[in-house]
Amino acid sequence: MNNFFIAQTFGKSSNYTDIPNNLFKEHNVKKGLRNEDGTGVRVGLTRVSDVVGYEIEDGKKVNVPGKLYYRGIEISDLVNGKNNSRFGFEETSFLLLFGYLPSKKELREFTTLLGEHYNLADEFLEKNMLRTPSRNLMNSLQKSILALYDYDEDPDNTDPYQTLLKGINILAKLPSLAVYAYQSKIHHYDRESLVIHYPKPEYSMAENILYMLRKDGSFTQQEADLLDIMLMIHADHGGGNNSTFTNVVISSTGTDIYSSSSASIGSLKGPKHGGANIRCSEMITAIEKEIGIKATEAQMKSVIQRILAKDFYDNSGLVYGLGHAVYTVSDPRADLLKICCENLAKQKNREDEYEFLTKFEKVAKSCLAGNGKSLSNNVDFYSGFAYNMLQIPEDMYTPLFVCSRMAGWLAHNIENKMYDGRIMRPATKYVGETIPYKKREER
Repeated sequence: MNNFFIAQTFGKSSNYTDIPNNLFKEHNVKKGLRNEDGTGVRVGLTRVSDVVGYEIEDGKKVNVPGKLYYRGIEISDLVNGKNNSRFGFEETSFLLLFGYLPSKKELREFTTLLGEHYNLADEFLEKNMLRTPSRNLMNSLQKSILALYDYDEDPDNTDPYQTLLKGINILAKLPSLAVYAYQSKIHHYDRESLVIHYPKPEYSMAENILYMLRKDGSFTQQEADLLDIMLMIHADHGGGNNSTFTNVVISSTGTDIYSSSSASIGSLKGPKHGGANIRCSEMITAIEKEIGIKATEAQMKSVIQRILAKDFYDNSGLVYGLGHAVYTVSDPRADLLKICCENLAKQKNREDEYEFLTKFEKVAKSCLAGNGKSLSNNVDFYSGFAYNMLQIPEDMYTPLFVCSRMAGWLAHNIENKMYDGRIMRPATKYVGETIPYKKREER
């Protein structure tokens, strides 16, 4: 639709809809549910995870190195403790859902359960994906999750235990849904050959993603290990991140897990949330083409200034991958991923690209920090390079985020059902005028 009347009327509407910025402060309204110092407005209690980027001392915000805790355990300890385990993400999911680390027997039973639910119904792929492929994989995932509702004999049962069962079923199926959405898209829109691999129940979720995504189904254990770690570090990020908050808000109405999960996917799609990983990857690629991977610090500073001046890449003025809403000094996920990328880059002879990233990170921080303030990179800065080394197409970056974050969404969803239970209904302040009604003939 391109309608002159609507465009003209929309321009006129600002005379009646404008909210002056000073009113937010006057009425003590927190934009984006954030306080003046950048800290988040508390909206709930949780024992699932904690994101630490600052501390409050004597009423003032003090920046500290970032920490991410899953059920009280640091993410770095989980990643470093997984050693050669193929099921790091599955162990992490168990921890988030049940509150404790599983024994060997419990982990084996949990991974077996997931494997038993990897497959979709016989007609699901053809009926819901191949016949109606989407240009955007996140939209495809939303449709597929909602379609799973119709394959559930009791889909509106929101009892916490039933929600857990339904959520685990969704979690198990997400790798297939994401990969098949991609295969359907490139087959329909790019006219590429359609290659479908059915998931193997003995494989981990990370292994299955690589197996189903690649035409020959081959992968190395080092590649699977990196993807497993990426799923681990994306599994949750506190109850205040937008997609998790969305899930809890919507489920508080008493609606089903399929609806709340689909809504969370819609939230994660946005470039200010999960979609930032694609923006960051595209930005780095554009910079490398512009100045080369052997660029000097001066060249890097120059292109950063162009980005800030809205004269390069997407003209947004944003340097993606730098800065975070909570982390101030460092992002523990980025620190872990940086080490993993260094190791795989050596194996794949891509040290030059890795060195470019680390150098650019340092230069960008020095350009953007200032006034004695530190600036954290974030997990998106290295995730694009990691995915690229795994031969994962950009279209799949954010859907893989969904495959991982479903564990966290489900954990918070169940926690809210069990220990809160009220419909979320925050207040807003009306700042408009009271206007008498005019009859149509008098307007």
